[in-house]
This record gives sequence, C-alpha cells and structure tokens, in this order.
Amino acid sequence: MTSTLPLFPLGTVLLPGASLPLHIFEPRYRQLTVDLVTGAVPDRSFGVVSIKQGWEVGAENVQALQAIGCSAVLQDTHRFPDGRFDLATVGGSRFRLLEVEENAAPYLVGKVEWLPDTPSPPELASVLPLLAASARAAHARYREAARFEREWFPEHSPEMFDDLAYRLASDCLMTMEDRQRLLEETVEARRLRLVRKVLHREAGLLAALRAVPAPLSEFGHPPNRN
Repeated sequence: MTSTLPLFPLGTVLLPGASLPLHIFEPRYRQLTVDLVTGAVPDRSFGVVSIKQGWEVGAENVQALQAIGCSAVLQDTHRFPDGRFDLATVGGSRFRLLEVEENAAPYLVGKVEWLPDTPSPPELASVLPLLAASARAAHARYREAARFEREWFPEHSPEMFDDLAYRLASDCLMTMEDRQRLLEETVEARRLRLVRKVLHREAGLLAALRAVPAPLSEFGHPPNRN
C-alpha cells in the first residue's frame, strides 16, 4: 500500500512510539506545520527520514536520504509571536521512500510504501519470551552502567514483543547507524536480538570507561531544529 507523505529530513532516526520534539523556524516547515494543524495534510502525519550525510536535503539531492523512515504524528503545538513553532510528535509507522515529487513546494513530499512487520520464523517465535527477557536484562545493565536515576516503567504487557525493542532503544543513547538498523528490521525477534547486542556493547563500554553518557543536549540541540 502506497501513500503520499510530507517529508522532514533530519539528522536523527525516529523510531515507532518514540517522542520527537521539534523547533520549527524555516518558512517551508512553518507552512508544513500550518498544513498539519489545519488538516490540509491528513492525519496530522509527516515522514521523518534520516540524512545520510550533510544537513540539508532538497529535491536535487534526495539520494542523501535513507530509504527507510518513520511517520511522525503531531500531538501538540506552541506558536511563538514571530511565527516559530515548538512541536510535540511521536513516531508512528515505518515506510520505504519510493520517490520524491520534484515539483512539490515548499516542502518535500514523497511517495511511500508502508512496511508492516514480518512474522518471526518458527525457530525464533518459540523463543520470543527468552529474547525479550534477555533484551530487558541488557537494558537494565545499560541503565546501571549509565547511572540512570529515574525508573523505567514499560507501558505494555510483558507478552507484547512487537515494539519492545523500540521502547528499550528510545530510553538509551544509540548511534544513528544502530537506530537505522533497528528501524529497518521488520522481524520482531531479530529486533530484540539487535537491541540486546547494542545495549550489551554500550553497557560494556560505559562500565570499562567508568563514564556517564553526556545529556542529549550536548550531542545536538534538542528539540531538533529544522
């Protein structure tokens, strides 16, 4: 199934269910925000695609975009007197970017194909509870190594595994490459194995260095600025 979706290229990877604050100041994304709020764009949704290299992407260099992205759903807005916006969004569904409309203005618009999950093969489906438990253990080890003080409360039943890897990852600092790999994986069992591996690696590095990861504000300028 294909759809048309406004695109918002960013130097980050949005995962389903993850929160993404945005600070909007460019005219083209101000217009996108207005279109989202007024309903000109249906479902208050747009596509977040990670930029492979550089910081700006236009219709002339769309090859700089990752092929797999995630929709973002607008939840709340705050408009400043000068026309800037602060947005609260949350990750929705994965998609594959098929093409970018060359004549779309003022913001990029893409034709996308939605990417549902692929069922886990039987040999992996049978061990999903074990994979989930080991991924949670890796997450707990990471939080201990990072010296997180606030508690982590999972929102869903322990028996629900489809978005567990995303929820574990959204609580931790991970490279864009690791997040992109996690986003692109459509088999829940393999996602759990991937996030477990990454969290074990990062926890080991933190423990070896006896270091605490810097706050996100030191890695960029959240909320993300367009």
